[in-house]
Amino acid sequence: MLQTIGGLIVFALGIWAIVSILNSKVETGTKVLWILLVLILPVVGFIIWYFAGPKPGAS
Repeated sequence: MLQTIGGLIVFALGIWAIVSILNSKVETGTKVLWILLVLILPVVGFIIWYFAGPKPGAS
């Protein structure tokens, strides 16, 4: 049960990160690299994106 909740949380945070990346105003290549990082390394990629990645509306 706890693993299911943890998995859903990681999934939801990953979706949130991807949507935020897609809504940012950075170049397409940069978006693809960030999305790949979040998909390949779900937890670590999310943490890196949260602190260093593009934010919605950011240039």
